[in-house]
Amino acid sequence: MTATPEWPWRPEDFTPDRPATRSIGSSPDEAAALAARCFRGADGAALLAYLKALTLDRALGPDAEDAALRHLEGQRHLVRHICTLIEMGQNGPGAIPTPRTDLEGDDA
Repeated sequence: MTATPEWPWRPEDFTPDRPATRSIGSSPDEAAALAARCFRGADGAALLAYLKALTLDRALGPDAEDAALRHLEGQRHLVRHICTLIEMGQNGPGAIPTPRTDLEGDDA
């Protein structure tokens, strides 16, 4: 029988005993500005590239289980949402293209 490992933390270290120092509220514009600030610079770009490599640039094989596919798709959705927030924070809400529903006539 193995001994339970000693963890370097206590549950009370993660129990909120005081309110958060900053609250986003319900404004998507404020969330976009925060995301743009968090991911600016070389460190932010490197972290975003890492998140994209783990999610958007990854494919599961044909033997992947349904739960694994759903989990990965949820991760991809979150990374795309972060990318959208960053784009909106950097360039304003009008910078995000509206998804096209008609894909015919692309030969123009």
